[in-house]
Amino acid sequence: MPVALGEAPVNSITYPEGGGASIAGAEQTSTGSGSDAKLDLLAEELVVGKETIETGRLRVSKHTRTREAVVDEGLLRERADVETIPIGRQISEMPPIRQEGDTTIIPIVEEVIHTERRLFLKEEVRITRRRVTERFQDHVTLRYQEAVISRVQSATDQTDSASAQEVQSEDIKE
Repeated sequence: MPVALGEAPVNSITYPEGGGASIAGAEQTSTGSGSDAKLDLLAEELVVGKETIETGRLRVSKHTRTREAVVDEGLLRERADVETIPIGRQISEMPPIRQEGDTTIIPIVEEVIHTERRLFLKEEVRITRRRVTERFQDHVTLRYQEAVISRVQSATDQTDSASAQEVQSEDIKE
């Protein structure tokens, strides 16, 4: 049975003379002389399709701008004070480098020729670390970007507006 686009047969029911109903496709034997009434039932089916339509366009651009900002931070500065202290004492072995608080003490020795060789502590170098925190302020220029979005007329909008202008010009002529 041919079916039109968008229609599908639900089922066919025949009504023989003797009453009762049978579904089309099933064999029915009729013993009477009468005409069979046949009723075709149809139903519509929905077919949904999608297509992409351009409704407009956007243009996105970036603009880089600048702004002034204040920097207010503490900066740590470290400086070393070097102090040389003469000792002039005889020693028997090489003294190690040692630490006293923030001061590092480095012994300086020399060999002196005498009838015998002895170590003589000539001087010590003391290095003291001093930390000073100073306030630092400056004006700096920072850059930042902003997005600018503008609508651009699409190809379909141009044809729609052109046809609308044609309709308006025809109305004016009449």
